[in-house]
Amino acid sequence: MSTTTTTTLNLPREHGAIETYAPGAPSPFAARHDAPRSRVCFAAAHVVADPLAPGDPEGPARLDWEATLAFRRHLWGHGFRVAEAMDTAQRGMGLDWAATQELIRRSVAEAHAVGGGIAAGAGTDHLVVTGATTLADVRAAYEEQCAFVEGAGAQVILMASRGLAATATTADDYAEVYGHVLGQLQRPAILHWLGPMFDPALDGYWGDGDLDVATETMLAIIAPNRDRIDGVKVSLLDHEREVALRRRLPGGVRLYTGDDFHYPELIRGDDHGHSDALLGIFDAIAPAAAAALAALDDGDAARYDEHLAPTVPLSRHIFRAPTYHYKTGIVFLAYLNDHQRHFRMVGGKESARSITHLAELFVLADRAGLLRDPDLAAARMRGVLELSGVPQP
Repeated sequence: MSTTTTTTLNLPREHGAIETYAPGAPSPFAARHDAPRSRVCFAAAHVVADPLAPGDPEGPARLDWEATLAFRRHLWGHGFRVAEAMDTAQRGMGLDWAATQELIRRSVAEAHAVGGGIAAGAGTDHLVVTGATTLADVRAAYEEQCAFVEGAGAQVILMASRGLAATATTADDYAEVYGHVLGQLQRPAILHWLGPMFDPALDGYWGDGDLDVATETMLAIIAPNRDRIDGVKVSLLDHEREVALRRRLPGGVRLYTGDDFHYPELIRGDDHGHSDALLGIFDAIAPAAAAALAALDDGDAARYDEHLAPTVPLSRHIFRAPTYHYKTGIVFLAYLNDHQRHFRMVGGKESARSITHLAELFVLADRAGLLRDPDLAAARMRGVLELSGVPQP
């Protein structure tokens, strides 16, 4: 790995200018970290597409299994548990149920081989929803996926369901479905409240577009099922609402932050408690986040902030609206850091962000100390820029 870089790039900026930029020093963070002691932290992991697979973006997902599993080993090596087959892995955006099942099978086997923690998303995305779809159909779809996840040996993350959002008409419908599904599980699950900025089809989840009303419904579902629920992942990008919810959860039920804008303060916590984490941004910032969590374990809040603060502009950029295209930035940074040999995605989603967006991502990742080999990253960035018609020095 290089220690200095003299590579310069011409980067297109959002105000229309072309600016010369030279990346700085390689990432200072250690290659491995122990699991954090004071927080439970999942990294939602992306998948690596097979760039040589036949077919087109609308066809079945085909993955590069070696690179996909190697990235999970990277996350386990930094002490994170892996949240498998979530929206970061393009569930609902190209990753079909057949590929999801194989992904879960392979990742669980890998987790057991290396001693890594793993949970996996169970939803209803294999259900074709029509006007004739019933709550019983949605419930059966949930049960099928939950049985598969637990049969494979992973903890269930009960994903928010587009099918349920389209079929339910009242809060009681949500309570009936969740209560039944939770009652079938072998071990406590993690609930998932994914806001419409991540998936517009989930607008009005829990039966109401008013988030205060929706919160009451979710809490009413959790209360009688508290022994079946490990925690709830909240992805609303509303830190004040998350803190208020965290303080109302029953004892023993965790709040897993899914807030990729405010994660440092939510994980750090306050005098009333803290959030644990299940974050897509941990995929991109694992070395810095692991170092920060180690500092937090040691009671060094200043060093925790020092490591995480530079990652926030990067995260906010990656997750900027339309937020559901954040996967493109996650995969692009993995490509820059040589976790995969190409910048191709399931469903052709590498085209979902502009070249100016990717150029800014490169700069912010460099400033956060997250480029493992700046020369290699710059060489790859140069190729992407030239392909986009941006002349290079």
